[in-house]
Amino acid sequence: MMASSYNAKEEDGPHSGTPGLGGAAVTKSKKPDNTAFKQQRLVAWQPILTAGTVLPAFFVIGIFFIPIGIALFVTSNNIKEFEIDYTGVDADSPCYSCAKDFSWNSTTSCTCSVDFKLEQPFESNVFMYYGLSNFYQNHRRYVKSRDDSQLYGDLSALTNPSKECEPYRTSNGLPIAPCGAIANSLFNDTLELYYVDSNGTRKEIPLVKKGIAWWTDKHVKFRNPGGNDNLTVSFEGNSKPVNWRKAVYELDPTDSENNGFINEDFIVWMRTAALPTFRKLYRIIQKKSSNTATLPSGNYVLEITYNYPVLSFDGRKRMILSTISWMGGKNPFLGIAYLTVGSICFFLGVVLLIIHHKYDTRNTSADIPS
Repeated sequence: MMASSYNAKEEDGPHSGTPGLGGAAVTKSKKPDNTAFKQQRLVAWQPILTAGTVLPAFFVIGIFFIPIGIALFVTSNNIKEFEIDYTGVDADSPCYSCAKDFSWNSTTSCTCSVDFKLEQPFESNVFMYYGLSNFYQNHRRYVKSRDDSQLYGDLSALTNPSKECEPYRTSNGLPIAPCGAIANSLFNDTLELYYVDSNGTRKEIPLVKKGIAWWTDKHVKFRNPGGNDNLTVSFEGNSKPVNWRKAVYELDPTDSENNGFINEDFIVWMRTAALPTFRKLYRIIQKKSSNTATLPSGNYVLEITYNYPVLSFDGRKRMILSTISWMGGKNPFLGIAYLTVGSICFFLGVVLLIIHHKYDTRNTSADIPS
């Protein structure tokens, strides 16, 4: 690749505002000083694009990007995913009565069940997600409505939460733990999955509730005040969030390592989503035997304890079953992007090569000095 360069030398002569030969001061000028920087004469390097440098670049990008795009796209398509909406918007939906009558002020839970069929078996570990739509967790005021010191187990923040938590800072004169709008809107639907065999007998699918949160969140960012032994005493002077039915120390009373601020369902929810349509990991279905599928094809029943109203903001709720690969979950965008860029570069390389050979009439021998 050819390039042009320019190395400036500072010109001789007096600068403006300096004494002249006779000792008298020269009239001050608005002209910039005669320096390489102010006169824009610094060393410059500019590539000269020629057919010999541009065409190989297009072909190399195309040759590398197209196979990578194919590999990413095929890998993404091999990931199995099943999604079912259980919001209950339509009158014939099994959860219609729950969605219509349930609100945050309801004192009793509403249950419904949704039947579905898996056409293909799910191998390896299967991840169960809940998905929400039209829920703006990325709203600036919503994102700030939390107290990280309180979530870290700071006793002073437990009795005097941050003002960022308003209006969910206190309730009935007591400080709320955990405070803020994010914690107050915790997703609290309960999902249970059953496999229906050929005899019509239901078999419950075991769902693993631990291991769904980031390690750094679980062990670094979230801690219970005073340890995990007696959380009832630790939160004795606090009130539960307004929309919660139970206190934070009752999230999982059977497991002290998954209760209080370190409850993994709570930790997952507190990591806010960037887009209004999102999914969060709910449970993991672990593969037990290499000879059988984790979820065989057939009929299933999803039992839902409907606690989370979404129709008030035109939201939707979904349950997603998905496998993963080395590149994560199902996402064809990256493969399509690589294929598109690679194909465009290769196509442009072919077109420019044809134009170069057809219309380049220069005498190359003239460029060689005699």
